[in-house]
Amino acid sequence: MNFSGSKSTPRIAVAFGGGGARGIAHINVIEALDEMGIRPVAISGSSIGAIIGAGMAAGMSGREIRAYCNATLANRAEIAARMWRTRPTSFSEILTDGIRISQFNIEKILKAFLPEQLPATFEELQIPLAVTATDFYGQQEAILESGDLISALAASAAIPALFRPIRRDGRILIDGGIYNPVPFELLEEKADIVVAIDVVGGPVGDDNRMPSSIDAMFGASQLMMQSIIATKLKQARPVVFLRPQVSHFRVLDFMRVEQILRESTGVKDELKRAMDAALTFANNRKSA
Repeated sequence: MNFSGSKSTPRIAVAFGGGGARGIAHINVIEALDEMGIRPVAISGSSIGAIIGAGMAAGMSGREIRAYCNATLANRAEIAARMWRTRPTSFSEILTDGIRISQFNIEKILKAFLPEQLPATFEELQIPLAVTATDFYGQQEAILESGDLISALAASAAIPALFRPIRRDGRILIDGGIYNPVPFELLEEKADIVVAIDVVGGPVGDDNRMPSSIDAMFGASQLMMQSIIATKLKQARPVVFLRPQVSHFRVLDFMRVEQILRESTGVKDELKRAMDAALTFANNRKSA
């Protein structure tokens, strides 16, 4: 099935959810959209979903994003080389950034790892993108849609305790998943069919194993975000809502990119069936 070139094709928008390395599964979704000839009219994203969504919004195909992730994330030497670039280069930089135990500079890390195809600003993207972050002291969601792109992506992905917050527009911003893990409602007025992809997952294990401190922290975040998503779905549900099978992967399993893509490939057929049903329903409503 190919949606391109059809006068009856509804406007389609995509919301990519947060979930750390589990968000690599979004690449399968983009590849499926490419295969169907679907170019979204708008994209929204939280955390890793904002980063992957920015790649698509910049004009990268799913195949190109897959190749880039395989070349950078599955290669230990490449990761080490890029992480080396994020080190402080002067004593003044150390004083400016401060010494913070276990808090990394996510903005510098993204600059070292993001593909060159990503532009400097939202305005240069080929597809409109909305990125969610959390205003820490404002105690509310922050929606970023203009200006500097990298700082917005960094803010959306600034997982508490792991990455230091981002200062932007006079606000202190942290992980967008804290307030809005899958920001599909941002697209309701922009498209006829909204596709939402949830890769938050949940703690995996049994009562015989006590979670480590790190697993407990990330697992608690997953449970919180799933509670938010469940509440949102009771209020309004996107036309297509999918959950790739990625729960058993950890937040920082980025080096397992090939395995994540392989084990979540089933979402491609799920999406194609769901889009076929959505288009049939939309056309029947028009003809009724």
